Amino acid sequence: MSENKIGKYPFVVEPFHTDFAGKLSLGVLGNHLLNCAGFHAADRGFGMAHINENNYTWVLSRLAIDLQEMPSQYDKFDIETWVENVYRLFTDRNFCVKDTEGNVLGYARSVWAMIDLNTRKPADLLELHGGTIVDYIVADKECPIDKPGRIKVSAPVPARTISTYYSDIDVNGHVNSIKYIEHILDLFTLDYLTKKRIARFEMAYVAESYFGDTLSFFVDTLAEDDYAIEVRKNIGGENPEGEVVCRSRVKFCNK
Repeated sequence: MSENKIGKYPFVVEPFHTDFAGKLSLGVLGNHLLNCAGFHAADRGFGMAHINENNYTWVLSRLAIDLQEMPSQYDKFDIETWVENVYRLFTDRNFCVKDTEGNVLGYARSVWAMIDLNTRKPADLLELHGGTIVDYIVADKECPIDKPGRIKVSAPVPARTISTYYSDIDVNGHVNSIKYIEHILDLFTLDYLTKKRIARFEMAYVAESYFGDTLSFFVDTLAEDDYAIEVRKNIGGENPEGEVVCRSRVKFCNK
């Protein structure tokens, strides 16, 4: 295994990064994972700033996070990231979260596409830059969690409906991918979250939403502490069913 193909980035849990229980919030962890992906890609010539010059950008398609433990306020921890596979239209990127003693706190898997900003269509990763992205594949580093799976939701009535505002919108002009995670966790009560912790969180991104859109959250209970959520935008009018924006699956366990 070539160690220089793996990025390792240090973090500390600041007080404003924690939830009500003093643990790192999942939204902040998600942002850290995406930042690490950006750092790692930039160091190898595939960062957002570089590819934006050629009218391309990276788009997160799927994310799965498995957690054994979440770090607490003021804890220091590291995130490792590496590219597991590169296909023509997608690439698999993995993460490992460790404490400062090297104990694993969790793993994550993600799937990314690079799209043309003009056509909004995926680019051929095996052609860009002469296909040199494959030089950074690390095939022999373990990521012992399941890949993101298919998520189906059949609930007929939304559990919650919200509007999107300034704080939801990122530099690309659409709702930030991590904001969906925060809104989904808002579906659960503090009483429930006092007794439970997140064991696994999956996201599958389908379409973009924008400032002023109305988001509706449909929830299925698959089993005890296991939920599937579908987010649709702008239900009603000419589109009575709305448009699916993303789907999620959240599994909790006892603290």
